[in-house]
Amino acid sequence: MINLGFVGPSRPANDYKLTDVIDGDTPKIEMSVRMVSIDTPETHFGGTPVTAQAALERTKTRLQDGTYDAIPEHLREYLISRITPNAADHHMTAGQLAAEAHKTMVKTRLTRPDGTQRKLAVIATGELVENHGRLLAYTAPWFAGGTSDPLPPRDDPQRRTFNLDLLSLGWAASFLIYPSIPSTFDLNLMLDEAEVAWEQKRGAWAQFGPELLLGYEYRACVKLGTEDLKSPAEAIANAYERVCVDLRTLTEVGLYGYHQVPPPNRLWIWKTDLEQARKDLPIKH
Repeated sequence: MINLGFVGPSRPANDYKLTDVIDGDTPKIEMSVRMVSIDTPETHFGGTPVTAQAALERTKTRLQDGTYDAIPEHLREYLISRITPNAADHHMTAGQLAAEAHKTMVKTRLTRPDGTQRKLAVIATGELVENHGRLLAYTAPWFAGGTSDPLPPRDDPQRRTFNLDLLSLGWAASFLIYPSIPSTFDLNLMLDEAEVAWEQKRGAWAQFGPELLLGYEYRACVKLGTEDLKSPAEAIANAYERVCVDLRTLTEVGLYGYHQVPPPNRLWIWKTDLEQARKDLPIKH
């Protein structure tokens, strides 16, 4: 069992829209939520599949011609093998299918047996707002309580978060980022579900194979393939901003060693948070 419980600082939210003031102390807002601990494939990052593939091909060329030799050879070879001629199309199609699976899941699980609709529960955690202004949270059905809509027991499948379900179905990869680490119960459940989804190649992996670029891999490769490359060092620093820790041994594998760890066992730490994380967590380095 792994216990990495930690609650860290927050920053002001800026990605919100005031829709109403219900009471003197109750504004109603519309705000984007970044579902924590998971990462689904992208649908728009990099532009169209054609422009995104062009960026990936530029990355592949630079990984081969010495432009990015500051990246260790083992990671360069790993990325080169994964940038296939249809990598962008597969990734974005997987992203669209993940969004469809999410919409279907929400519609189904928010509908009560009598046909009425539950609200969506948003459970903020860890670093409450990320640098794009999105609220970092888990989402789940909101049970009204009472006899008409009683709250199920803690381990009842109806209490599962949508984050966990997307992970279990294989439409999201595990993406645990310090300090937004779930409680011990939820963390171990997510690790178990992620491992089963990976081993059984569910969802996106069933459709596109284990070589499918994960969300964070795809974004890094698109950044490395920027058309107007001014500084290879800056491009690399922009693409690789998080250190990976192997959750099986709680050992750092660094900025460039994540591929040596199975996807379900990766914990990520921003470079700027690494010193504090080493104090808060029992990681080895």
